[in-house]
Amino acid sequence: MNIDRREFLRLLGFASAAGLLPLNSRAASGDIYNIPATGDVRLLHITDTHAQLNPIYFREPSVNLGFHDALGKPPHLTGTRLLEHFKIAPGSDLAHAFTSLDFTEAANKYGKVGGFSYLKTLVDRLRDGFGSNKTLLLDGGDTWQGSGTALWTRGKDMVEACNLLGVDVMTGHWEFTYRDSEVLENIAAFKGDFVAQNVKVKEDALFDGSPAYDEDTGHALKPYVIKSLGGHRVAVIGQAFPYTPVANPSRFIPDWTFGINDGDLQELVDEIRSTEKPDAVIVLSHNGMDVDLKMASRVTGVDAILGGHTHDGIPAPVEVKNSKGITLVTNAGSNGKFVGVLDLKFGAQGVSGYQYKLLPVFANFLKADPAMASYIETMRQPWQSKLEEPLAVAGELLYRRGNFNGTFDQVICDALRTVNDAQISLSPGFRWGTSVLPGQTITMEHVLDQTCITYPETYVREMSGGDLKAILEDVGDNLFNPDPYYQQGGDMVRLGGLDYRFDPLQTMGKRVSEMTLDNGEKIEAGKKYKVAGWATVGSQSPGEPIWDTVATYLRDVKTVKIKKLNTPVLLNTANNPGVTNG
Repeated sequence: MNIDRREFLRLLGFASAAGLLPLNSRAASGDIYNIPATGDVRLLHITDTHAQLNPIYFREPSVNLGFHDALGKPPHLTGTRLLEHFKIAPGSDLAHAFTSLDFTEAANKYGKVGGFSYLKTLVDRLRDGFGSNKTLLLDGGDTWQGSGTALWTRGKDMVEACNLLGVDVMTGHWEFTYRDSEVLENIAAFKGDFVAQNVKVKEDALFDGSPAYDEDTGHALKPYVIKSLGGHRVAVIGQAFPYTPVANPSRFIPDWTFGINDGDLQELVDEIRSTEKPDAVIVLSHNGMDVDLKMASRVTGVDAILGGHTHDGIPAPVEVKNSKGITLVTNAGSNGKFVGVLDLKFGAQGVSGYQYKLLPVFANFLKADPAMASYIETMRQPWQSKLEEPLAVAGELLYRRGNFNGTFDQVICDALRTVNDAQISLSPGFRWGTSVLPGQTITMEHVLDQTCITYPETYVREMSGGDLKAILEDVGDNLFNPDPYYQQGGDMVRLGGLDYRFDPLQTMGKRVSEMTLDNGEKIEAGKKYKVAGWATVGSQSPGEPIWDTVATYLRDVKTVKIKKLNTPVLLNTANNPGVTNG
């Protein structure tokens, strides 16, 4: 876009008044945040912020493999393949936001992303620019977990932050990893609507008096809400993470059932369409994007699925055809890094058009909202010294996100092995966790960003080689099963001290081969090995919290340089667009 000096100065003044800062000409010209109001209602979407109240660095994955029907399609595009698909200029701020390319250099150039005080400025700008009476802010969940303060306040710090941000509707996943009574307390304190059509109270628990939103239907929580926006009615249905009692401890929520339940969803959509006569039906989902894509092909009458869980930052919606029309499927990244903006236009038959932008939240491009900044500072003050405790220096980029080991994952695995004198270590393939640039001091807060869960206990036990292979095969099938409904959306279990070959295109039991220790010794099925790990789901382990183990290790090493990244040799992945090629 070419503008003269007078127009540049006009836009510069406009951006400053709106809370925007001219870090570069792109920001000053309004290309990023100045979105014309083109529809009748505006839906703002955030998801998977994982309690990151302050700006952070976050590296997008360099490996996000897709196969079968998902090959070469969003969300399974990385690096230059993603840029080419979405026509994003290499080397631009958007290229940095959506890929891992030249991450350290670009992060030093563009600065940190996210932070609720900056989100607040941007959300208010997007609301006011369209009309606050015609705008909804939707939160896809994984918001009340992921930081030290969220753990210590049992999510209450984030509930209040969401209230200040003005979240209108949300659903959940990690929200359910507090005790059920705490979950209900947090939902009661939340000023918006918490919706989840696929969470129900077990029949025996209902009989014994367990509370339910609707005893007749068994819904534990409100299944949907109707919002009036500028004379138009929009239905928002909640779809919580369907595998919560499997992926996380069921002991925290013993009376509730989850599931994909797309048949129930279809019945609910049909009922809403028939009785409520909305102009649009939206599913606010925490399924993961691949599951959402399949659901969109099976469930009719849904205009858009605004998704989360898999942390995919996708610049444009996927238009999914089904037997009765088209459903838009989006995913809005993670860690407060993006805000999705979906403007809907209505005609006689409902939605007649749309405009969508996924906006990166560059803290250097925005001014902090004073009220939100004050809240965050005051809330964090009792724990500030603990959070800021220096532990070591990053000798290289530390990150988590990707289908296989990230460098911060390796730090956790190395800590488990070293502190516990173990041969092998296992760490969950969580997708949340911030990045640390080379030369940065690694603080206790960085460690908590990677490890803060309500079941953090470590363990040391003997496992056979056969047991280890079974674990890898099970998680591998979870990640690469051809049917998205059998995928739970995490990444591969992280390993320390063990190498292997992995073929994603094989079937269950045949993906893992040639397992060896770091010294080259072949893993034998019947031989026992000393294994350290954390985050057991079925029962509580006896060991110390994982963050104490990692902190002990970091204080000793002082400067972190990864000696060996235990990532597998991948088979049948040559030229896969989900592997960064530049």
